[in-house]
Amino acid sequence: MLEVKGLRKSFGPLAAVDGVSLRARAGEMVGLLGPNGAGKTTTVSMIAGLLRPDAGEVLIAGRPLGGDTDPAKRNIGLVPQQIALYEELPAGENLALFAALYGLEGSAGRRAIGSALDFVGLADRGKDRVATFSGGMKRRLNLAAALLHDPELLLLDEPTVGVDPQSRNAIFDNLEALKKRGKALLYTTHYMEEAERLCDRLVIIDHGKVVADDTMHGLYRLLPAANMLSVELDEAEDGAGLDALRRLPEVQSLEKRGAGLRIGVRELAATPKVLAWLLDHGYSYQHVASERADLETVFLSLTGRSLRD
Repeated sequence: MLEVKGLRKSFGPLAAVDGVSLRARAGEMVGLLGPNGAGKTTTVSMIAGLLRPDAGEVLIAGRPLGGDTDPAKRNIGLVPQQIALYEELPAGENLALFAALYGLEGSAGRRAIGSALDFVGLADRGKDRVATFSGGMKRRLNLAAALLHDPELLLLDEPTVGVDPQSRNAIFDNLEALKKRGKALLYTTHYMEEAERLCDRLVIIDHGKVVADDTMHGLYRLLPAANMLSVELDEAEDGAGLDALRRLPEVQSLEKRGAGLRIGVRELAATPKVLAWLLDHGYSYQHVASERADLETVFLSLTGRSLRD
């Protein structure tokens, strides 16, 4: 549904987006992740047709996206980072304004508004002013506005910022339902657990460039150690005798913390060999636990740990 090829955008000497390519198929949610200033919002703005790229192209259903009046834009729904609503108007009148912009008036507009409000769980609040809504309700109404014209591609730029857990879960349910309807979704967020839960594929960009594009399972393979074993030894060791363990091909990393060991392995299938080595070399233990690397670990390994402001 969406294909992005070599997008570039500079602001003066700053290359905000430098050759970004990605795709999102029908019924697929693709996460677009990156530190602050990585180029996520600029990329989304170019895909939405709000910003003209210096180079590259955006294809919607195989057709290049053209200028402001390109009919292909009707296939796009945008949920912006900032809530785009009129606080003093009722929810229904907000949607009526957006529906009119899409050419949806009369009975067609009323049906679209009713369907959108019902979909986001706000059917009983259509006559209430947006100023009386909670942050989560405003975010859900923001989503409803993007769905009025039934787009095939939905661009979501941090749609859950500042919302309560109940509203976040309601938005998640909405997005899962849209995927089942065959919509393509591009989702930017700073919440790693959201991306890990929702997205079929993840594109990580840094300094305007794509540094990874894969499934979650594929991203794990980029780590030296995708799994970590925690072993509590019966007695603290000085660690000198553990150098041979570090040299095992199955062991990617080894850290000693008092009587505890943290052993990084690529596959958990290596666990029996590691534990057998410990026993064979006189290291008895009482407790063993394993944990898998998460998306935050992958993200930080690719983009670094320095602060971005």
